[in-house]
Order: sequence, then C-alpha cells, then structure tokens
Amino acid sequence: MENNEVITLGGGCFWCLEGVYKQMDGVISCVSGYMGGQVQNPTYKQICTGTTGHAEVVQLTFNPAVTTLREILSVFFTIHDPTTLNRQGNDSGTQYRSAIFCHTTSQETEARATISEVEDLFDEPIVTEVQMAPEFFPAEDYHQSYYFSNTNQSYCQFVVAPKIVKFKDKFKNKFKAFR
Repeated sequence: MENNEVITLGGGCFWCLEGVYKQMDGVISCVSGYMGGQVQNPTYKQICTGTTGHAEVVQLTFNPAVTTLREILSVFFTIHDPTTLNRQGNDSGTQYRSAIFCHTTSQETEARATISEVEDLFDEPIVTEVQMAPEFFPAEDYHQSYYFSNTNQSYCQFVVAPKIVKFKDKFKNKFKAFR
C-alpha cells in the first residue's frame, strides 16, 4: 500500500470523472471534492456560485504497478474536453475547469509531458491548468459514488454514462466493473 500514489483531477462535473475512475483497474479509491480555492471547507452550494475559486475534482489513489499516471491521464484527456475554459458541456463556471493537481514534482513533469503529447489531437489549444495540489476538501456524502447511486437520473444517463461507454470502448484492458 505504501507505493500507491494520489493525483487530483478536475474535468467538469466530478460525478463524470468518479463514474469512470471507480471502474478503472488499479484505482484504489476515488473521492469527489473541491480544490484550488480560497474558502476553507466549502460546500456544494458555495462552489456552485463560482465565487470560491474551487474546482470540482476527484482525488484518486492508485497503484502505479497496475495503472500508471500516464494511463490515468490518457483516460482524463479522453473523457473530457481540455480545450474549453471553465466549461464542460452545459456546465459553465470556474468550478468546471480542466485541472491536474499534482502531489509530487514528478507528477507535474508527467502531466506537462502528457499535455505536450496529446495537444495535436485537439483542434483548439489545451487549457488544462497544471499545478501542485493545494488542500483537498471532500464533497458532501451524497456526491460520493453519485452515478452508481443514481444511474436512472437523467444527468447520469445523458452525461455520465456516455463518458463511461467511451472509457470502456477505448480502454477495455483497464475496465473493471464497480463493486
């Protein structure tokens, strides 16, 4: 367990990222939360105002012997649009920005290298911010495993589920059913 790593990603709504990463082989835990703002212990209601500076994020603990950071970032750049500033689909505001919050300098180097490698795959420039991770605040309990508790909800069916399908199709060897 001591060789596990932590990385924190913001790619729009945290329900989308969590729904995918909870099904990725090698990801040990996935916690929805908030990062990158100036308010201590923010609430979802505060985040939704767009005034706290926080992004909706998922904090992943993963086993790099099973799933590498590069693989996690490849999934990240497949399931969200890193070229839209402060927006993912109909979700708009700084809380929906694309961000990689690194927990080590080697992760920061890897994140920047990955962006350089994938930038030609997009028609617009990548606007994903890369920075060292500030304090993480877990989201309220009802946000944890949201997709798996609400699969029949329309947002989950029309926004989250297609991202999971895209992940399963492109990364078949990394898919595991959520338990």
